[in-house]
Amino acid sequence: MPPTEKLSRREREIMDVLYALGDNASADEIRERLTDPPTYSAVRAMLAKLEAKGAIRHRAEGLRYVYSPVTSRSTAQKKAVSQLMRVFFGGSPSEAAAALLKHEQWSDVELDALREQIDHVRKQKRKP
Repeated sequence: MPPTEKLSRREREIMDVLYALGDNASADEIRERLTDPPTYSAVRAMLAKLEAKGAIRHRAEGLRYVYSPVTSRSTAQKKAVSQLMRVFFGGSPSEAAAALLKHEQWSDVELDALREQIDHVRKQKRKP
C-alpha cells in the first residue's frame, strides 16, 4: 500500500472502513459507514482510484465487486506506528510509549497486560 500521506482523507476513511469490516466489503457496505456519505458513484470512483494506487484490489462475487486492502491490517499498523514515531517522537519507541502512558488513562488490567507484553519482548530478545 502507498504511504498514507499519499491518500486523501476520504481514501484513508475508506481504508479504515475496509479494515473494520474484516478486509472485505462491497461499495454499498463501505458507503454506509462513511461520514457524510457521497453518492454510490463517487464511492465507486474512489475505490477505482485506490485500486489504481495499489492500495486495494477487488474480486467479483456474483453481481457485485468485493474490495480488500492489499496490505494486511498488521502490516498497515506497523507502518502507521513507525510513521507516527518518526514524525512526532524522533523515531523513539520509548518516547512514544511514554507519551501514551502520560496522556491516556490506563486501568490496572491494561497496565498488567502491557507489563506482560514488555516481559514477552524481553524474553524474545534474550533467545539466541
